[in-house]
Parts: sequence; structure tokens; C-alpha cells
Amino acid sequence: MTDAETKAFRLAYVPGVTPAKWVNIWSERMPDVPITLAAVPAAEAVGLLRDGGADAGFVRLPVDRDGLSVIPLYVETTVVVVPKDHAVAAVEEVSTADLADDEVLHPLDDTIEWTVRPGLPAFTRPATTAEAIELVAAGAGLLLVPQSLARLYHRRDLTYRPVLDVPQSQVALAWPTDATTDLVEDFIGIVRGRTVNSSRGRTPAPAEKPAQRQAQKPAKNRSGRRAVPADRKRKGHRPR
Repeated sequence: MTDAETKAFRLAYVPGVTPAKWVNIWSERMPDVPITLAAVPAAEAVGLLRDGGADAGFVRLPVDRDGLSVIPLYVETTVVVVPKDHAVAAVEEVSTADLADDEVLHPLDDTIEWTVRPGLPAFTRPATTAEAIELVAAGAGLLLVPQSLARLYHRRDLTYRPVLDVPQSQVALAWPTDATTDLVEDFIGIVRGRTVNSSRGRTPAPAEKPAQRQAQKPAKNRSGRRAVPADRKRKGHRPR
């Protein structure tokens, strides 16, 4: 049996990643193979893949690549989340120098790789970005996150602005190297934008049915009678 006959395709994704466009293409091209989605915290995504809990997943780099194949996809802008009445809300973008006197929260699930964190250390390290957002709303500090996470945890009393001189988060597709199945190859082709007719894609396009030839009617001669095909044998005249 093929992969398509035995199971669904299991796709994991971390917060902030929206896999809908790729899932929709999968459903169109592979209607007989259901795709199941698993939202997973960024810190747990690699473990889930290694344990066989998903066939592939969208992760945030950097990750431990041991035993994994990884395709970097796109880089996100880093933004600072602030209360709407904060001075940062009055400008279009900021630098780390603008945040030097502010306390900046550093959640334990932060995926940005920092060498030097901007601002002053906050009084606590929240366990998750969602908890850090609540602390920002309470006036306990600011938060730097990938822009998609700022959108994911949007609140009416908060806003965000791009930060120019800081590291950025990169999203990638990852899967266990020793479990590169046909279904994984199909999904890689979709994420890379290959068309269904691409020579590198595994799933072939449906074959077109040959057009049926219509029987051609004999043409009429000038007298209005049907013309006799040239290859038809003529019958001899009967003797009178």
C-alpha cells in the first residue's frame, strides 16, 4: 500500500504560523488523503517530530537539526508590543536606543536568538508569550516578538511597532530525515510552490482522455448525392 492508502498527513505548526494556504492546496491536489493539523508550542515542535507525532511541521529557527531536514522559508519583522499610551506608539518604528530605559520582558518560550537584549531586564520571566502580553497590558514592561505573534495575541489596549536593529525570527519547514515519505515530498512541493505538473513533484497531473474521433460523413457532390469513397470497390454492371 502507498502512504495515501494507509494514513493521513500530520502537520504541526508553531504559534504565529498560518498554514491555511498550503493546507488548501493539499486538499485540492490530494482529496483522498486527509491532512490533520496540530498546534504546538515552539519549544515542543522538534520533540514532536522526533517522536513521530507529526510527519512535518513549521518551526521557528534556530532549532537542533540533528536528525531533521529543514527548509528555511521566510523571515519575520521583529516588533515591540507596548500599551497604546506609550511614547513608542507615537512613532512608526524604533531602534534599541529608544528602548534603553524601558523594562523588556523575556518569556521562556522566546524564539528570537539574542546576543544582547535591548532595554532593562523585567522583574520576572513569564513562561509564555501569551502571559508576557498580559503583563504588557498591565504596564509591567514591553515585549519584543515576531510580528505574527503580535498579531496573534492582539489586544485593543496594545499596539506594536517595528524595531530596526534587532535579530529576526525565521520560519522553516522541518521533518525527520529518515521519515521522508512520499507524502512529505508532496507537501514539500506544495510549500516550494511547485505546480501539479512540475517534473520535480511526485503527484502527477490527471491524464487527459484522448478526444474521440467523430465519424466523418461522406461529402456530397454537386448533384447532392453522397460521394462514393475512392477505396470502395465498384460493382460490375449486370448484363442486360
